[in-house]
Amino acid sequence: MNNKEKFLAVLAGLLCIGAIILVYFSVTIFLPVFIALILTYILNPLVVMLVKRGMNRTVAIIAVFCFLVLLAMLTGFLFISSLKAEFSTVQINLPEYAGRLYGYIPGEVKTYLDIETPAKAYQHLNAALEELRGISFNLFKETFAVVTRAFSSTLAFILAVLGYFITPIYLYYFLSDLSEMKSGMLDLIPERHRDRLRERVGEVNEVLSAFVCGQLSVCAILAVLYSIGLYVIGIDLAVLIGTLAGALFIIPYFGTILGIIFSMTMALLKFHDFLHPLLCLGWFALVQAAEGGIITPKIVGDKVGLHPIITILALLIGGQLFGIFGMLLAVPVTAVLNVFFRSLLDYYRRTAYYKGA
Repeated sequence: MNNKEKFLAVLAGLLCIGAIILVYFSVTIFLPVFIALILTYILNPLVVMLVKRGMNRTVAIIAVFCFLVLLAMLTGFLFISSLKAEFSTVQINLPEYAGRLYGYIPGEVKTYLDIETPAKAYQHLNAALEELRGISFNLFKETFAVVTRAFSSTLAFILAVLGYFITPIYLYYFLSDLSEMKSGMLDLIPERHRDRLRERVGEVNEVLSAFVCGQLSVCAILAVLYSIGLYVIGIDLAVLIGTLAGALFIIPYFGTILGIIFSMTMALLKFHDFLHPLLCLGWFALVQAAEGGIITPKIVGDKVGLHPIITILALLIGGQLFGIFGMLLAVPVTAVLNVFFRSLLDYYRRTAYYKGA
């Protein structure tokens, strides 16, 4: 490598570091772009399918957008209708649930909180609600001030909010220019490395597509199964708890744990026994076994290729470093790194050192 090539390599490295720093300090601006990229991964196969059937790409993108909006509206309508019926039932049973919850509180805790009788508890609750009404406006002002400071300035806050409204525009251009973007990035790579890089990028694309599309499909199936099971058991807010548990399974195991806690709590408050909480636990365990043994292997397959222990460690490390956002990205980032690790391992096994030559 001559001096000119070294200079270009150093310059490229500095530009990459600068880009990372820019994204880090402008995360609220780039988050809608990141969301649009995820949606591009999900919707691009549908666009490609329509294009292969002879449809213009722009028309195909608009058709997919319309389908997505109609699907979201239909799903929202069915979900809200179910929630209205469930909340009506919960509202009727709320005094009974409150009484049972009060009964579970130990006597020492009741004495410490000065709620030895239900009348005292009701009095304290009313006082708290009155105080909440009195400070609601000030709380809103303080919350708005904190949020504004978090976005550094009012202008940055407005730009961040505006970014979410123009996410569909990002998505349209990503879907429209995806092939040109890939070709443009590939042209920056020296010809002697293009075939190898194209192979690695293809593997990464397979892994990310398998995780994003497959995991969303698994989440939808789990949400339906959880909701049906909890509804049959007789749990109030079955659809809400089941849907929440399924949606949060985008972070592996996270939604299942929350679903178990919420469903067992509701079962204990409603039925006042241990059978129904155990039925909830058993149903979640059964669905989770089906997810690990049937659903995920059939939908996602082995393209992600991460051992459960690696997945758990990645989630814990991601959560420790970057919170919920880190847990959300932990598995796909680890899966992508695993692609390059396997490539490095294959190279190591072809070396003279490994073969003993």
